[in-house]
Amino acid sequence: MNQPIVDYHQDHEQDWVAELACGHFQHVRNNPPWINRPWVDSVTGRESMLGQPLDCKKCDLGSPVDTI
Repeated sequence: MNQPIVDYHQDHEQDWVAELACGHFQHVRNNPPWINRPWVDSVTGRESMLGQPLDCKKCDLGSPVDTI
């Protein structure tokens, strides 16, 4: 289920995590060649993606919301 990105935080390994409108979290790594998300590496890039949808597998599973 597509959910918009509403904010970000970093996990204990300093990887970026998108906070979705549904209350779930999803890692958003730039890890070429497997995952190409260069926008993750800058504040401007992350801000430009606010409101953009990500496919939330946790919604599909009916998982409870995440907490930091």
